[in-house]
Amino acid sequence: MQPHSCMTQSEKYEFISGQHGGYYRHGFIDHAYLYNLYFPPEAVFAKLKDQIHDLVLNYPVAQDALAGLVGRIIDQPAERIVVGNGAAELIKIVSGHLAGKLIVPVPSFNEYANAAPAGQVVEFPLEFPSFQLDVDKFAAEALRVNADVAVVVTPNNPTSMLIPKPDLVRLAKKLEMHGCMLIVDESFLDFSENPEQTSLETDLDRYPNLVIFKSMSKAYGICGLRIGYMLTANSEFAEAVRNGVHIWNINGFAEEFLRILPDYKQEFVDSCKRVRTDRDRLYEKLCAIEGMTVYKPDANYIFCRLPDGVQHAPGIVEKLFIRHNMYIKDCAGKTQPDADRYLRIASRTEVENCNLVDALIDVMGLGNGAA
Repeated sequence: MQPHSCMTQSEKYEFISGQHGGYYRHGFIDHAYLYNLYFPPEAVFAKLKDQIHDLVLNYPVAQDALAGLVGRIIDQPAERIVVGNGAAELIKIVSGHLAGKLIVPVPSFNEYANAAPAGQVVEFPLEFPSFQLDVDKFAAEALRVNADVAVVVTPNNPTSMLIPKPDLVRLAKKLEMHGCMLIVDESFLDFSENPEQTSLETDLDRYPNLVIFKSMSKAYGICGLRIGYMLTANSEFAEAVRNGVHIWNINGFAEEFLRILPDYKQEFVDSCKRVRTDRDRLYEKLCAIEGMTVYKPDANYIFCRLPDGVQHAPGIVEKLFIRHNMYIKDCAGKTQPDADRYLRIASRTEVENCNLVDALIDVMGLGNGAA
């Protein structure tokens, strides 16, 4: 079934809320998916268009060459890198095939748990209501359940909160003593302040159990190209994941993007600054809504709890779409207390963010309820 012009807005919502992408085809403002609106620049598209015949007609390169292309971007040796058809492909390999027992803090990105066989995932609740990760308690629980893979997303999705680097280093050390691999998902780190000082990519030599996952789709604004990578100094783990990907897992357009990306390093840095500026202004506006609890964001989206007395989050999301043609995510499907009171809102341009806040106030029935 596809939406068509004679569908009501309510019927369209029912269709859209069951999808996992393709939103651009349906003519609404997407504050749900999390990507960089300011990258790639038009020059990148022009180069892809110039190469379109070769990219369509020819086989792309395979894993060893792809790893070299990513290595040039992140200044890492190719043997440490496995390139995936989005990070989701690599998550499926690790969660679904390599991990015996996986532990993940919740709420978090659901795919790590969803990709694992039944009974092989332990969900560790974040501190409530702060949603902070106590790494010492997390490590103790990982050891208690005999986990061989632990996953931490930083900044976390949906909370948008960064885990301090010293905490992650301490966690890696604790887990290493017991043979537990630590996956640190840094997919949204480029939107935080000083990401180069926060990333663990330069610390791999010191921690043989440390693995970094990175979805390039979010930060680089290329969700349709599907590129992600895994990075580790643990050659045995890297080889095990590498053996799980098929020979041509990345298409020619994604390969060409990796080839030309180094030419646009400054444009990328500038784009992330613009995202942070828009996000911070959205945060201030959301904080001004009376009764709303807003968590200070480190990524390009904002996690918040609805004011007491207003409708639950799924109802607010539906009403926002039907009345204002805007789509945000509720957290009702997350593993957390009071999940149906929480929203995750992706930041867009300043104008779109202002319109969203006005629309939210309307559907919550607060009138002029902003402070």
